[in-house]
Amino acid sequence: MKYPLLAAATAVVAALTLAGCSSSTPSASTSSDEKVLVVASTNVYGDIASQIGGDHVSVTSILSNPNQDPHGFEADAQTQLAISKAQLIIENGGGYDDYVDTMRDSTSSKATLINAVEVSGFTPTDGELNEHVFYDYATMAKLANRIATDLSVADPDNSKLFFDNAVTFSASMSKLEAQTAALKKTYAGDDVSYTEPVPGYLFDAIGLTNVTPSAFSEAVEEGDDVAPSALNDTLKLMTQKKVALLAYNEQASSPETSQVQKAAEAAGIPVVPVTETLPKGDDYQAWQQANIDAVKAALAKAVLTK
Repeated sequence: MKYPLLAAATAVVAALTLAGCSSSTPSASTSSDEKVLVVASTNVYGDIASQIGGDHVSVTSILSNPNQDPHGFEADAQTQLAISKAQLIIENGGGYDDYVDTMRDSTSSKATLINAVEVSGFTPTDGELNEHVFYDYATMAKLANRIATDLSVADPDNSKLFFDNAVTFSASMSKLEAQTAALKKTYAGDDVSYTEPVPGYLFDAIGLTNVTPSAFSEAVEEGDDVAPSALNDTLKLMTQKKVALLAYNEQASSPETSQVQKAAEAAGIPVVPVTETLPKGDDYQAWQQANIDAVKAALAKAVLTK
């Protein structure tokens, strides 16, 4: 998918700046030598904000520990202080990081808020929504554009730079999408499994079919006990070699997920580790490229029993 050059958005921002207003209720504009203070709920969004803002933003990522489960994160006073000072806040939304909204309200913050789930345009299906939209590349391209728009309101002098960076970022998303489209030609319809729906949008882009019992993945995601029947049904997918691969969330392990992982390995089913935050030293593109490469390698050596 190719994205427009955002010229129209630049014009809109310029008009808003001249009028001294914005529909997103932004904080006051900064002078040319000040950095826009940005707070992101995870380092995924923090990295994207840094790529768009460059040297003109100061980004704080609340969650960046690759060993911590984002769903179980509890904010502290330091988090509240960062949010209270922010001019732009980026959250995932969809119930993923509700603590951001709670602390934003408690500090009476006037910061502009970007909600990635709202940017995505995705809506629940049968009452369920996969909130892990950071695995959807079209959404991340839209997010980059939104970040450029809101940064331009706060710092109009550097608007062109922000939008140029957003175009560059969107081009990199197009390259990732081209790779998933190529894989879809070969592997569309293959059955796969995951311990949590973290890579769900990546699987969708490749045309893979998730056959994990929802009772299993939902219990793992919520930190609840997995019903024995759901565990047994998931284990059968592994022992009977019904799936091409198992995607294992390294940041949310439990005795049940470990049991499923071991069953997959014993059956010779490739296990693809996935995470919800950036590995140390990676930017967003490198992280997702590694995910695509891992899935591609797993699919290439998979042996399904139909």
